[in-house]
Amino acid sequence: MSDERAKRFPLALADLVREPRKSASRPQDARGKQAAVSALKSSTPAQPAKPGPSRAANAPMKNPATAAASAKPATSVFPARSGAKPATGAKPVPSASKNATTHHASHAPRTSALRPAARPAERDLNATATAPKKGAPNVALASTQTLTSERVRERMVERLRSNGVTDPRVLNAMSVVPRHMFVDPGLAAQAYEDAALPIGHHQTISKPSVVARMIELVATGRALTKVLEIGTGCGYQAAVLSQVATEVYSIERVRPLSERAKLNLRPLRVPNIRLHYGDGRLGLPAAAPFDAIVIACAGLDVPQALLDQLAVGGKLVAPVGSQAAQSQVLTLVTRVSATQWREEQLDRVFFVPLKSGVI
Repeated sequence: MSDERAKRFPLALADLVREPRKSASRPQDARGKQAAVSALKSSTPAQPAKPGPSRAANAPMKNPATAAASAKPATSVFPARSGAKPATGAKPVPSASKNATTHHASHAPRTSALRPAARPAERDLNATATAPKKGAPNVALASTQTLTSERVRERMVERLRSNGVTDPRVLNAMSVVPRHMFVDPGLAAQAYEDAALPIGHHQTISKPSVVARMIELVATGRALTKVLEIGTGCGYQAAVLSQVATEVYSIERVRPLSERAKLNLRPLRVPNIRLHYGDGRLGLPAAAPFDAIVIACAGLDVPQALLDQLAVGGKLVAPVGSQAAQSQVLTLVTRVSATQWREEQLDRVFFVPLKSGVI
């Protein structure tokens, strides 16, 4: 190496080789390692250390069946579907619904809510009055529990019995049909009084005593298969007739009342009522003849079309007379033959007039 090169590179190649650096352990690391060694010595095979987030390569594998049996089921915030089965070895997840129960209720067949034997309508109405649900319709049944109780209607039936109504079918029908569902909520407190109540459009719902009296007159001594009602109104009398007759046809000339009757009858799920919008004085020739015809409005006479649609041996009841002169009389007409009818005048009554046409 020349002197000039030695000046520029004073160190030899051997001087440039580094020696391996000795690890200078810190006091904290030494204490940590010593604690780890002592922990390993004190641990026993019966109590293995819990694995961390990631499984070690040499960690022992568990039996899948044992792991599945010992694992807790995942809790879901969604209610379990009715058709889904819980996984084997896992407990079923309870439904999130507040009304869910651990037992399985049997599904009863869907029937009319006015059936007198089981009377599911009574239970449904009482439950609604006690604990109304959100979104429930604003009807009179949610006003007070006493209005929907069976005791109130039974008192009404006792009054009817004391006033001379004796047919058990009629008394049972009056006790089953909830009259408060057919009046305005503001009049619900008067629903089971023996009084006629307004239902709008210058029409009324008849007194319970009058409804029971008219139905008993046409039903006494025989079974009713097909009945025609003139003047549906709010639908209450049709609902009572549906408990006595096999088929009920009802006509209403005021369209808003006809629609209201449909809404009133829908929750009761009455299957044997046929509502029609039309002129009641013309009747329903297509469905004739009828075993009985009940006219819930007063005319100066009984229309001949209705007399012709009455079956031989059938009975028709109607208020006949003038509303202005207050001379209406409840009249019972019996068809004796194809060309003969017998008429009986009974009680003094007061009804809205029987009119032609539709509105």
